[in-house]
Amino acid sequence: MASVKLQQLVKYYGDVKIVHGIDLDIADNEFVALVGPSGCGKSTSLRMIAGLEDISEGQVLIDGVVVNELAPKDRDIAMVFQDYALYPHMSVYENMSFGLTVQKVPKSEIDSRVRDAAAILNITNLLERKPKQLSGGQRQRVAMGRAIVRRPKVFLFDEPLSNLDAQLRVQMRTEIKKLHKRIATTVVYVTHDQVEAMTLADKIVVMRDGRIEQAGTPDEVYNHPCSVFVAGFIGSPTMNFVRGRLSVQRACITLMDGASGISVPINATQAARYAAHDETDVIVGVRPENITLALSDADGFTALTDVVEPLGSDTLLFFLIGNSEMIARLPPSTKAASGTAIRLSIDSAHLHLFDPVTERVLA
Repeated sequence: MASVKLQQLVKYYGDVKIVHGIDLDIADNEFVALVGPSGCGKSTSLRMIAGLEDISEGQVLIDGVVVNELAPKDRDIAMVFQDYALYPHMSVYENMSFGLTVQKVPKSEIDSRVRDAAAILNITNLLERKPKQLSGGQRQRVAMGRAIVRRPKVFLFDEPLSNLDAQLRVQMRTEIKKLHKRIATTVVYVTHDQVEAMTLADKIVVMRDGRIEQAGTPDEVYNHPCSVFVAGFIGSPTMNFVRGRLSVQRACITLMDGASGISVPINATQAARYAAHDETDVIVGVRPENITLALSDADGFTALTDVVEPLGSDTLLFFLIGNSEMIARLPPSTKAASGTAIRLSIDSAHLHLFDPVTERVLA
């Protein structure tokens, strides 16, 4: 297995700069997910690691060796693509063994590797079938099996589950997590689905406009986002944002986006943290699960219900604070109807405050 290091990695397409000098350290056996909206540079970065895209500036190191000039086949990596990229005229066995055959690996070792990988992925009974005889999930397992048999230093996944239906994506996420634990290898995984990133990765790298916005554990990027962008991208439903004013002296934040003002108290620790920002306008972020039903009429604030979405495990309630639509994640037993008033409370210990100009977290 191996570490991967990106040093000031840059990619131009003509005069257009797509990747803007990113630095990233990926440890041996670490599972790293690159996430971000379409066009943020995540797949381009992955393809530069793989050698499928030329590097305009900077370096890619695998196991401490600069691989900029090495062909993909010489980088000791294996890549799993979104569209599976299986040979339609070959059986599953032949698809999985093809790369080893080209490398002139002895037939007995090829057979052993293919059958071991098939057993890990539970596709032994499919080895004689052609790709057209397989479901999407089975094809994805074959694609992963083809990568496993090569025993590479690094696995690269480029949105491997995006073509699958929702139920199968959940199942395959579990399979990939089990696979990483079993074969203990370094993984770089590109996805636009932040749920995949949260559930699979040891480290999440959130990209925006060809730059790394934040890198950290799932807990760090979820509970301590560095910017409005990260806070809004990670989490489902997304974090709520509303304009407000911080008053350290009065130990409160007043939510004021077109409203008469809803006062949310802050504790002594928060007051000390934000002492330098007394009477400052802020963007207030609060996750839906941190908005709860008020315990009494004296607690919280009254909101007008807009839409109610019962999901079985919980209920999403959409309401307005001034001009801002907010979402609360409430218990499934919540009784509410569109157009009616409901008493809600915000857990002030879990508020996130951002500078309204830079949209960076308030330090």
